[in-house]
Amino acid sequence: MTQENNLKLFFVINPGSGNNKTDWPVIIADYFKPLPHTIELYSLPKNCNVETIKERIKLFSPHQVIAVGGDGTIKLVAECLLETDMTLGILPAGSANGLAKELGIGDNTTAALDILAKGFSKKIHVTTVNGELCIHLSDIGLNAYLMKRFESIKVRGMWGYLMASFRVLWQHSLMEVEMKIDKKPITIKAAMIVIANATKYGTGAVINPIGKLDDELFEVIAVKKISPREIFKMVVTHAPYDSEKTEVFQTNALLMRSAKKVHFQVDGEYLGKVKEIKAILIPDALKVIIPEPV
Repeated sequence: MTQENNLKLFFVINPGSGNNKTDWPVIIADYFKPLPHTIELYSLPKNCNVETIKERIKLFSPHQVIAVGGDGTIKLVAECLLETDMTLGILPAGSANGLAKELGIGDNTTAALDILAKGFSKKIHVTTVNGELCIHLSDIGLNAYLMKRFESIKVRGMWGYLMASFRVLWQHSLMEVEMKIDKKPITIKAAMIVIANATKYGTGAVINPIGKLDDELFEVIAVKKISPREIFKMVVTHAPYDSEKTEVFQTNALLMRSAKKVHFQVDGEYLGKVKEIKAILIPDALKVIIPEPV
């Protein structure tokens, strides 16, 4: 679906995302000054909740609400737009920007603003994982533990992820997990299990080569054995998985229980330890801006 000629755009700016030296209000205002669109800028205060943002959006009544930040900011804004006619736009400003990359939106600010003004919209599915909205990727086990440890690594992006991976790889034991997929019980031992709408993490590590954001399924990727070689495949070469080490399931609902509490993250946000995961797909839940028509 193409954009309208005269848009109302509401920008939700997270001043704490990524390089917070960037003056987003000035950059956005300068870009739209010669254009016929109407914009409003809202800088997120500390401890802002969804209801406050919803109220500001309702007052402005925009065509498009743009998250200026990383995956956490996108998740927050998306919660305000689920199953509405308003479209989610993304101006990448985080350290990883996983969903933006998934949708073909790069880190070049002018190009990303061009997509907001001239791009196309499409509907995608989302999942809820233990009641949390998940647009991108959620997991338990090794990667969630890495999310916790990643904060202490000064090097960001792909190489920071690799450094964190090698630091914790030998410390992490396998999880014993029971899953129910399409009413079928499955028992498995794994280093990590990913609930994947998307194909790759913000670091560029490809975890789900068959993933699609606009179908009616999500993937459950059980990484049964992980090694430096497998991590290198995910992050650098994107070579096919070893089927003996990684198993992929497709479903629209998942119930998963671990014998012990395990590390858990949703869309890049570490959420502590859990013993149970419930995931459900919501089809056509969110309309997003993309660079190319589908």
